[in-house]
Amino acid sequence: MLDRLRQLAIFAKTVETGSFRGAAKAFNLSPSVVSHHVSKLEDNLGVALMYRSTRKLSLTAAGQKLLASAREMLAAAESGLDDISAGSLEPAGRLKVTAPAVLAHSGLIDRIAAFAATYPKVDLDVSFTDVRHDIIAEGIDLAIRMGWLKDSSLKARKVASEDRLLLAAPSYFEGRRQPKSPKDLESRQLLQLSGVSRQFVFRSGAGSTARIPTSPQILVDDAIALYRLVRAGAGIGTLPRFVAADDLASGKILHVLPDWRLEPLGIYAVWPPNTPRGGLTSRFIGFLDQGLVDKGDSKSDATPPKRSGALR
Repeated sequence: MLDRLRQLAIFAKTVETGSFRGAAKAFNLSPSVVSHHVSKLEDNLGVALMYRSTRKLSLTAAGQKLLASAREMLAAAESGLDDISAGSLEPAGRLKVTAPAVLAHSGLIDRIAAFAATYPKVDLDVSFTDVRHDIIAEGIDLAIRMGWLKDSSLKARKVASEDRLLLAAPSYFEGRRQPKSPKDLESRQLLQLSGVSRQFVFRSGAGSTARIPTSPQILVDDAIALYRLVRAGAGIGTLPRFVAADDLASGKILHVLPDWRLEPLGIYAVWPPNTPRGGLTSRFIGFLDQGLVDKGDSKSDATPPKRSGALR
């Protein structure tokens, strides 16, 4: 039985890393030993679990089925070990996190600082970037993403929701009339983030819906750069409320079409499916739940429904 459990663990790690060499490195074994254990598991079961080439591994139907069970077994074992050790050991280690660049200007900074103060033995590696990372391939423990999640095998949890506003500088409307309805935007200079949907969907307080196709004059790949263009009077842009909160309060920036609401941005924590419960990733997510921006509804370990649109 112990040999079978070892073989399952090595099989799951081989799939996770994508190669015998990757699994060998993780377990401090040689690639030939890893290959032997996987072959032995296949012999014992009487089925092929994966097809190998010199460059690629691919799972068979039997391999896909066994992988799910193997991951459950490993997660249960890791959870039990974590539960035993959590009460006697101070959390320590390294946590690698990535987040959209715009969240460097949000309450996420306060959450990171609070986490670091609570767990001084945890080393944090935080990347604020709009580059979409493959968290499995790049060994990232947690990604924070904004927008609408696509279906995936990753685990996700909504930790906040933030209003998106149409914004413009007062100088932009010098010599121009302010829009009275979403339809008026079709003739205006619009600024947008590259990669997002080329359509605005508005809802009024009375329940009306307006779908407005957009043809932005300027596309920008950074939300703060977009906001600086808005403040400079270059046009009307869509941004999270927290980016402009101070300028809205002082009147330096105007909320365009305040009677119409765009769909809020979801902010999600996303992590690998085999992350142990009670580990550093779970603890960090707990800090996000304590307040990031305007808190939205959250569902633990739930993959949100598939929606169209970019995930920034």
